[in-house]
Amino acid sequence: MNVDVDAGLVQALLRGDPDACDRLVERYGERVYRVASHLLDATDDAEQAAQSALVTALRTIGALQSGSSFVAWLDSLVARAAYDRMLARERRSDAIALEDVLPPIDGSGHFEPMKDWSARVESPELRGELRHAMTSAVQALPPDYRAALVLHDVEGMGDTDIAGILGIGVGAVRARVHHSRLFIRKRLAARHEPAPTPAP
Repeated sequence: MNVDVDAGLVQALLRGDPDACDRLVERYGERVYRVASHLLDATDDAEQAAQSALVTALRTIGALQSGSSFVAWLDSLVARAAYDRMLARERRSDAIALEDVLPPIDGSGHFEPMKDWSARVESPELRGELRHAMTSAVQALPPDYRAALVLHDVEGMGDTDIAGILGIGVGAVRARVHHSRLFIRKRLAARHEPAPTPAP
């Protein structure tokens, strides 16, 4: 039998109980901030998005449909708040150019394989560098691509939920996630490619 651990909190929020806000922050404040910080690189922006999501949850708790997951609803609120801050802060790009994300095409019309640098990530001295390079690559993505990738690959959200947050179709979510992965892979491959050996 499934027990809804948030049923009491939801009822308290609906009744407007004086301690309901404190209970919400105590139970989910860290989670909400974590989701926001995965999407936003600035601490202030993440804090403001988290606070905005919690305030929205308090004001719109009546919109939560009976039987729906409270935590999934809250995750979607903070993801939307963070995405809105991303759009307000950054110039939106309509699409990533395919030549920036896809491997080169060889003479027969097939994608050339990328060099496999993944074995090098086991090197302890490269782990910090790799983390920095990955963060930099993710931040270089346009807001909708970054949001789709982080919500899908880091937060584990489903395509339908992400589509609702970003205001795009499910197919567009999948395309953005795929193109974002290729973009990051290409950036990391270029960064970790061994330097060419000088000619004798």
